[in-house]
Amino acid sequence: MKAIQAIKLASGALLVAVSVSAWAQASDTGMASAPAMSSMKAEHKADRMLSRKVRGALAKAKGVTAANIEVKARSGAVILEGSVPDQSQVDKATQVAQGVAGVTSVKNALTVKAEGQ
Repeated sequence: MKAIQAIKLASGALLVAVSVSAWAQASDTGMASAPAMSSMKAEHKADRMLSRKVRGALAKAKGVTAANIEVKARSGAVILEGSVPDQSQVDKATQVAQGVAGVTSVKNALTVKAEGQ
């Protein structure tokens, strides 16, 4: 009878020890990923800021109708999508985007579409 109680007590203690160990490991994993999450947030914020800078430069540029241009940025690489009224604006938009500080490359996916279409 005492042997069964001793086995139950030992099993309970083992269960508690394993649970505490698993909980501690899960906590360490969460702490390790926190800097990575912070880094990702900072990168997304920088990408949004670069998109805004490029959009602002396009809006101020003479000879570019920026109303239908969407700007996406990722780690300095900028993608221009949407439509402009004529081919000269496609080329001008690329030049303007390349002139913004922080832009490392520009992919121009703009199409020519007459206004009102």
